Amino acid sequence: MVLETKSLSSAMNAKIVGTGSESIVLAHGYGGDQSVWDKILPYLAQHYSVLVFDWTFSGAAKDPNLFDPAKYSSYDDFAHDLIALLDELNLKSSVYVGHSMSGMVGCIASIKRPDLFSSLILIGASPRYMNTDDYEGGFGSSDIKQILSSIESNFHNWAAHFAPLVVDSNDPLSVDKFTKCLQKMRPEFALAVGKIVFYSDERDTLDKVSTPCTIIHTSSDIVSPKSVAFYMQKKIKENPKVEIMNINGHFPQLTAHIQLLDVLGLILGVELDLDLDLKPRLGKLSC
Repeated sequence: MVLETKSLSSAMNAKIVGTGSESIVLAHGYGGDQSVWDKILPYLAQHYSVLVFDWTFSGAAKDPNLFDPAKYSSYDDFAHDLIALLDELNLKSSVYVGHSMSGMVGCIASIKRPDLFSSLILIGASPRYMNTDDYEGGFGSSDIKQILSSIESNFHNWAAHFAPLVVDSNDPLSVDKFTKCLQKMRPEFALAVGKIVFYSDERDTLDKVSTPCTIIHTSSDIVSPKSVAFYMQKKIKENPKVEIMNINGHFPQLTAHIQLLDVLGLILGVELDLDLDLKPRLGKLSC
């Protein structure tokens, strides 16, 4: 079952797939849209009601006027949208799966409204992407300046070169998919959100997280090195579990979805029927 919703949820292309009594929220990261979850969505929908949506900055947004860069200055603003979306849909105590930037957005939302979340699953999340003397975030300050300069000067060319670096280059179909998703963003949105993402520092947020969580990283990710996962584990008081997937890249939901489903099944305590052929239900990818 797919339930079309209205208002904010309509603006964010929200859909609830499945009819389970428990709900899961899948939140995509920078440059993506809800279609990055297409490979895992049918399996989770066997057991849960799964909410997927598009952040209004994404290239999948139907109305380009929905996102106003002047009104977004930090992850707090995205957390506000997330809370408003869940309230509108009357979703409580959901399992929240946040990829990349959406990981920290979920952490902030869980601090503001713990009633909305039963647990957090953070995939490739990071509280800070810039290196400091005592912290490895993945990028030097000069790297970030170059990235933002390239986005501003020639966004589509930058996207074509950036995608193979963050998606496992041994999976050209997934690289092509993310490239197309990324290039669908409006360049001014990509720059505005890129500044928020790459200059964010939410390290002090981590010790305020009280919702049970699990951190999933890949063993080789230039966006968020696996050392970040263990840093987060030390800072979050609830002593979250860390799962390191022995794969490359920042997008396991694209390049290693069966392995990711194995991990998610263990975390959720459900047996996902990974032998079931669900490919016909995926339909055409939106990117």
